[in-house]
Amino acid sequence: MATLAVGESLDETVLRTDSTAQTSVDSSEWVNLEEIRRPSLSPSRASDFKACPLRYRFRVIDRLPEPPSPEAVRGTLVHAVLDGLFDLPAGDRSVGAAKSMLAPTWEALRTEEPEFASLFDGADASIEEGWLASAAELIERYFALEDPNRIQPAGREEQVSVEIDGGLLLRGIIDRLDVSPDGAIRVVDYKTGRSPSESWESKALFQLKFYALVLWKVRGVVPAVLQLLYLADEQRLTYSPTEAELTAFERQIQSLWKAMELAHSSGDFRANKGPLCRFCDHQERCPAFGGTTPPFHGRTSAES
Repeated sequence: MATLAVGESLDETVLRTDSTAQTSVDSSEWVNLEEIRRPSLSPSRASDFKACPLRYRFRVIDRLPEPPSPEAVRGTLVHAVLDGLFDLPAGDRSVGAAKSMLAPTWEALRTEEPEFASLFDGADASIEEGWLASAAELIERYFALEDPNRIQPAGREEQVSVEIDGGLLLRGIIDRLDVSPDGAIRVVDYKTGRSPSESWESKALFQLKFYALVLWKVRGVVPAVLQLLYLADEQRLTYSPTEAELTAFERQIQSLWKAMELAHSSGDFRANKGPLCRFCDHQERCPAFGGTTPPFHGRTSAES
Protein backbone atom coordinates (compact mmCIF):
# COMPACT_ATOMS: atom_id res chain seq x y z
CA MET A 1 0.00 0.00 0.00
CA ALA A 2 1.16 3.53 -0.67
CA THR A 3 2.11 5.60 2.34
CA LEU A 4 2.05 9.27 3.22
CA ALA A 5 5.52 10.19 4.38
CA VAL A 6 7.35 13.28 5.54
CA GLY A 7 10.67 12.32 3.98
CA GLU A 8 12.20 10.01 1.41
CA SER A 9 15.49 8.14 1.29
CA LEU A 10 16.29 9.60 -2.11
CA ASP A 11 16.31 13.05 -0.48
CA GLU A 12 19.26 12.09 1.70
CA THR A 13 21.71 12.71 -1.12
CA VAL A 14 21.91 15.34 -3.80
CA LEU A 15 20.32 13.87 -6.92
CA ARG A 16 22.11 14.28 -10.22
CA THR A 17 21.33 14.10 -13.90
CA ASP A 18 21.77 10.63 -15.36
CA SER A 19 23.41 11.06 -18.75
CA THR A 20 23.89 7.35 -19.43
CA ALA A 21 20.32 6.57 -20.43
CA GLN A 22 17.73 8.80 -22.04
CA THR A 23 14.00 8.28 -21.63
CA SER A 24 12.85 11.38 -23.45
CA VAL A 25 12.43 11.91 -27.13
CA ASP A 26 13.59 15.03 -28.87
CA SER A 27 11.06 17.52 -30.20
CA SER A 28 11.24 16.28 -33.77
CA GLU A 29 10.47 12.72 -32.65
CA TRP A 30 7.61 13.86 -30.44
CA VAL A 31 5.76 15.63 -33.24
CA ASN A 32 6.50 12.94 -35.85
CA LEU A 33 3.25 12.59 -37.84
CA GLU A 34 3.65 8.84 -38.27
CA GLU A 35 3.84 8.42 -34.50
CA ILE A 36 0.85 10.68 -33.92
CA ARG A 37 -1.28 8.54 -36.28
CA ARG A 38 -0.38 5.34 -34.43
CA PRO A 39 -2.72 3.98 -31.76
CA SER A 40 -1.55 5.76 -28.65
CA LEU A 41 -2.67 6.29 -25.10
CA SER A 42 -1.77 8.84 -22.43
CA PRO A 43 -2.53 8.48 -18.71
CA SER A 44 -4.92 11.44 -18.74
CA ARG A 45 -7.01 10.00 -21.57
CA ALA A 46 -6.94 6.54 -19.99
CA SER A 47 -8.13 8.04 -16.71
CA ASP A 48 -10.88 9.94 -18.52
CA PHE A 49 -12.24 6.73 -20.05
CA LYS A 50 -11.97 4.81 -16.78
CA ALA A 51 -13.86 7.54 -14.93
CA CYS A 52 -16.57 8.10 -17.55
CA PRO A 53 -16.51 6.85 -21.16
CA LEU A 54 -19.04 9.51 -22.21
CA ARG A 55 -16.95 12.35 -20.82
CA TYR A 56 -13.95 10.86 -22.63
CA ARG A 57 -15.94 10.96 -25.87
CA PHE A 58 -16.95 14.59 -25.33
CA ARG A 59 -13.36 15.60 -24.56
CA VAL A 60 -11.30 13.50 -26.97
CA ILE A 61 -13.54 12.69 -29.93
CA ASP A 62 -16.13 15.47 -30.07
CA ARG A 63 -13.60 17.95 -28.66
CA LEU A 64 -16.32 19.95 -26.97
CA PRO A 65 -15.02 23.09 -25.26
CA GLU A 66 -14.36 23.04 -21.53
CA PRO A 67 -13.68 26.53 -20.15
CA PRO A 68 -10.62 26.45 -17.88
CA SER A 69 -11.42 26.83 -14.19
CA PRO A 70 -9.41 29.13 -11.92
CA GLU A 71 -8.29 26.05 -9.96
CA ALA A 72 -7.02 24.23 -13.06
CA VAL A 73 -5.22 27.32 -14.36
CA ARG A 74 -3.67 27.89 -10.95
CA GLY A 75 -2.35 24.33 -11.13
CA THR A 76 -0.78 25.07 -14.51
CA LEU A 77 0.81 28.23 -13.11
CA VAL A 78 2.24 26.50 -10.03
CA HIS A 79 3.61 23.66 -12.16
CA ALA A 80 5.32 26.17 -14.45
CA VAL A 81 6.91 27.99 -11.51
CA LEU A 82 8.17 24.79 -9.89
CA ASP A 83 9.61 23.68 -13.22
CA GLY A 84 11.32 27.04 -13.76
CA LEU A 85 12.69 26.99 -10.21
CA PHE A 86 15.17 24.32 -11.28
CA ASP A 87 16.60 26.67 -13.91
CA LEU A 88 18.18 28.49 -10.97
CA PRO A 89 21.45 27.16 -9.56
CA ALA A 90 21.32 25.11 -6.37
CA GLY A 91 21.49 27.49 -3.44
CA ASP A 92 19.32 30.11 -5.13
CA ARG A 93 16.09 28.10 -5.11
CA SER A 94 14.35 29.90 -2.27
CA VAL A 95 10.73 30.60 -1.43
CA GLY A 96 11.28 34.24 -2.32
CA ALA A 97 12.83 33.38 -5.66
CA ALA A 98 9.92 31.08 -6.51
CA LYS A 99 7.31 33.65 -5.52
CA SER A 100 9.05 36.30 -7.63
CA MET A 101 8.53 34.05 -10.65
CA LEU A 102 4.74 33.96 -10.26
CA ALA A 103 3.84 37.28 -11.90
CA PRO A 104 6.09 36.95 -14.98
CA THR A 105 5.12 33.30 -15.41
CA TRP A 106 1.44 34.23 -15.25
CA GLU A 107 1.97 36.95 -17.86
CA ALA A 108 3.71 34.45 -20.13
CA LEU A 109 0.87 31.94 -19.74
CA ARG A 110 -1.72 34.63 -20.51
CA THR A 111 0.14 35.42 -23.71
CA GLU A 112 0.47 31.78 -24.74
CA GLU A 113 -3.08 30.72 -23.87
CA PRO A 114 -5.89 33.09 -24.98
CA GLU A 115 -8.38 31.31 -22.70
CA PHE A 116 -6.19 32.12 -19.71
CA ALA A 117 -6.07 35.79 -20.66
CA SER A 118 -9.85 36.09 -20.33
CA LEU A 119 -10.09 34.13 -17.08
CA PHE A 120 -10.71 37.24 -14.95
CA ASP A 121 -12.39 39.44 -17.55
CA GLY A 122 -15.00 41.61 -15.90
CA ALA A 123 -13.92 40.63 -12.40
CA ASP A 124 -12.68 43.02 -9.75
CA ALA A 125 -8.87 43.27 -9.66
CA SER A 126 -8.90 41.92 -6.11
CA ILE A 127 -10.19 38.56 -7.40
CA GLU A 128 -7.11 37.99 -9.54
CA GLU A 129 -4.85 39.28 -6.75
CA GLY A 130 -6.37 36.80 -4.31
CA TRP A 131 -5.97 34.02 -6.86
CA LEU A 132 -2.28 34.84 -7.29
CA ALA A 133 -1.89 34.96 -3.50
CA SER A 134 -3.35 31.44 -3.26
CA ALA A 135 -0.81 30.26 -5.86
CA ALA A 136 1.98 31.85 -3.80
CA GLU A 137 0.73 29.96 -0.74
CA LEU A 138 0.92 26.66 -2.63
CA ILE A 139 4.47 27.49 -3.73
CA GLU A 140 5.42 28.13 -0.09
CA ARG A 141 3.88 24.83 0.97
CA TYR A 142 6.01 23.03 -1.60
CA PHE A 143 9.14 24.02 0.35
CA ALA A 144 7.73 22.27 3.43
CA LEU A 145 7.83 19.00 1.47
CA GLU A 146 11.36 19.08 0.06
CA ASP A 147 14.43 21.26 -0.40
CA PRO A 148 14.89 21.89 -4.14
CA ASN A 149 18.48 22.93 -3.50
CA ARG A 150 19.33 19.30 -2.75
CA ILE A 151 17.86 17.99 -5.99
CA GLN A 152 19.15 18.13 -9.55
CA PRO A 153 16.45 16.56 -11.73
CA ALA A 154 17.37 14.16 -14.50
CA GLY A 155 14.31 15.36 -16.39
CA ARG A 156 11.59 18.00 -16.16
CA GLU A 157 8.40 17.97 -18.21
CA GLU A 158 9.94 14.80 -19.63
CA GLN A 159 8.22 13.44 -22.73
CA VAL A 160 8.34 9.65 -22.68
CA SER A 161 6.90 6.94 -24.91
CA VAL A 162 7.16 3.23 -25.56
CA GLU A 163 5.33 0.63 -27.62
CA ILE A 164 3.93 -2.35 -25.73
CA ASP A 165 2.74 -5.74 -26.99
CA GLY A 166 -0.01 -5.32 -29.55
CA GLY A 167 1.47 -2.14 -31.04
CA LEU A 168 -0.09 0.34 -28.61
CA LEU A 169 2.08 3.41 -27.98
CA LEU A 170 2.06 4.64 -24.38
CA ARG A 171 3.07 8.27 -24.05
CA GLY A 172 3.07 11.02 -21.49
CA ILE A 173 4.86 13.90 -19.82
CA ILE A 174 6.49 13.44 -16.41
CA ASP A 175 6.65 16.49 -14.14
CA ARG A 176 10.04 15.54 -12.74
CA LEU A 177 12.40 12.60 -12.97
CA ASP A 178 15.14 12.18 -10.35
CA VAL A 179 18.01 9.71 -10.54
CA SER A 180 20.28 9.08 -7.54
CA PRO A 181 24.03 8.36 -7.88
CA ASP A 182 23.34 4.62 -7.55
CA GLY A 183 20.85 4.76 -10.45
CA ALA A 184 17.62 4.61 -8.43
CA ILE A 185 14.79 6.37 -10.27
CA ARG A 186 12.14 8.52 -8.65
CA VAL A 187 9.09 9.76 -10.58
CA VAL A 188 7.62 12.96 -9.10
CA ASP A 189 4.29 14.60 -9.86
CA TYR A 190 3.04 17.86 -8.34
CA LYS A 191 -0.59 18.12 -7.24
CA THR A 192 -2.04 21.45 -6.11
CA GLY A 193 -5.05 19.84 -4.45
CA ARG A 194 -5.33 17.88 -1.21
CA SER A 195 -4.14 14.31 -0.72
CA PRO A 196 -6.71 11.55 -1.33
CA SER A 197 -8.30 9.30 1.25
CA GLU A 198 -6.90 5.76 1.49
CA SER A 199 -9.74 4.43 -0.67
CA TRP A 200 -8.74 6.77 -3.50
CA GLU A 201 -4.98 6.17 -3.34
CA SER A 202 -4.92 3.58 -6.14
CA LYS A 203 -6.74 5.95 -8.49
CA ALA A 204 -4.32 8.73 -7.59
CA LEU A 205 -1.36 6.49 -8.40
CA PHE A 206 -2.69 5.33 -11.79
CA GLN A 207 -0.83 8.08 -13.64
CA LEU A 208 2.50 7.32 -11.97
CA LYS A 209 2.16 3.56 -12.52
CA PHE A 210 1.61 4.39 -16.18
CA TYR A 211 4.89 6.34 -16.24
CA ALA A 212 6.66 3.62 -14.26
CA LEU A 213 5.63 1.05 -16.87
CA VAL A 214 7.00 3.24 -19.69
CA LEU A 215 10.29 3.85 -17.86
CA TRP A 216 10.69 0.16 -17.05
CA LYS A 217 10.16 -0.75 -20.71
CA VAL A 218 12.62 1.93 -21.88
CA ARG A 219 15.36 1.61 -19.26
CA GLY A 220 14.91 -1.95 -18.08
CA VAL A 221 14.80 -0.71 -14.48
CA VAL A 222 11.71 -0.45 -12.29
CA PRO A 223 11.52 3.02 -10.70
CA ALA A 224 12.36 2.84 -7.01
CA VAL A 225 9.81 5.45 -5.94
CA LEU A 226 6.63 6.95 -7.38
CA GLN A 227 5.84 10.16 -5.56
CA LEU A 228 2.91 12.55 -5.54
CA LEU A 229 3.46 15.87 -3.77
CA TYR A 230 0.15 17.33 -2.55
CA LEU A 231 0.79 20.99 -1.90
CA ALA A 232 -2.57 22.01 -0.42
CA ASP A 233 -2.11 19.90 2.72
CA GLU A 234 1.66 19.31 2.49
CA GLN A 235 1.42 15.56 2.10
CA ARG A 236 3.58 13.13 0.17
CA LEU A 237 2.10 9.95 -1.30
CA THR A 238 4.80 7.42 -2.15
CA TYR A 239 4.72 3.99 -3.70
CA SER A 240 7.41 1.49 -4.71
CA PRO A 241 6.25 -0.73 -7.58
CA THR A 242 7.53 -4.22 -8.40
CA GLU A 243 8.02 -5.94 -11.76
CA ALA A 244 5.05 -8.20 -11.04
CA GLU A 245 2.81 -5.21 -10.32
CA LEU A 246 3.87 -3.41 -13.50
CA THR A 247 3.33 -6.59 -15.54
CA ALA A 248 -0.19 -6.79 -14.15
CA PHE A 249 -0.67 -3.08 -14.80
CA GLU A 250 0.35 -3.58 -18.45
CA ARG A 251 -2.38 -6.22 -18.80
CA GLN A 252 -4.82 -3.77 -17.25
CA ILE A 253 -3.86 -1.11 -19.80
CA GLN A 254 -4.26 -3.57 -22.67
CA SER A 255 -7.71 -4.56 -21.42
CA LEU A 256 -8.66 -0.91 -21.08
CA TRP A 257 -7.49 -0.27 -24.64
CA LYS A 258 -9.68 -3.10 -25.94
CA ALA A 259 -12.66 -1.56 -24.17
CA MET A 260 -11.84 1.81 -25.72
CA GLU A 261 -11.56 0.28 -29.20
CA LEU A 262 -14.91 -1.44 -28.71
CA ALA A 263 -16.53 1.84 -27.67
CA HIS A 264 -15.08 3.57 -30.71
CA SER A 265 -16.27 0.88 -33.12
CA SER A 266 -19.76 0.67 -31.63
CA GLY A 267 -20.22 4.31 -30.66
CA ASP A 268 -21.38 3.13 -27.24
CA PHE A 269 -19.86 5.47 -24.64
CA ARG A 270 -21.72 4.96 -21.36
CA ALA A 271 -22.12 7.66 -18.76
CA ASN A 272 -20.71 6.75 -15.37
CA LYS A 273 -22.43 8.84 -12.72
CA GLY A 274 -20.35 9.50 -9.63
CA PRO A 275 -18.87 12.08 -7.26
CA LEU A 276 -16.77 13.71 -10.00
CA CYS A 277 -19.86 14.61 -12.04
CA ARG A 278 -20.17 17.88 -10.13
CA PHE A 279 -17.01 19.07 -11.89
CA CYS A 280 -18.17 18.08 -15.38
CA ASP A 281 -19.01 20.71 -18.03
CA HIS A 282 -21.26 18.35 -20.01
CA GLN A 283 -24.22 17.60 -17.75
CA GLU A 284 -26.66 19.15 -20.24
CA ARG A 285 -25.59 16.50 -22.78
CA CYS A 286 -25.49 13.61 -20.32
CA PRO A 287 -28.41 11.16 -20.05
CA ALA A 288 -27.54 10.55 -16.40
CA PHE A 289 -28.70 14.14 -15.78
CA GLY A 290 -31.60 14.11 -18.20
CA GLY A 291 -29.60 15.55 -21.07
CA THR A 292 -29.52 14.54 -24.72
CA THR A 293 -26.32 13.08 -26.09
CA PRO A 294 -25.49 14.35 -29.60
CA PRO A 295 -25.12 11.76 -32.40
CA PHE A 296 -21.77 9.99 -32.57
CA HIS A 297 -19.72 10.83 -35.66
CA GLY A 298 -16.30 9.89 -34.28
CA ARG A 299 -13.38 7.87 -35.56
CA THR A 300 -13.70 4.13 -35.98
CA SER A 301 -10.56 3.34 -33.97
CA ALA A 302 -9.42 4.61 -30.61
CA GLU A 303 -6.87 7.39 -30.59
CA SER A 304 -5.99 9.12 -27.38
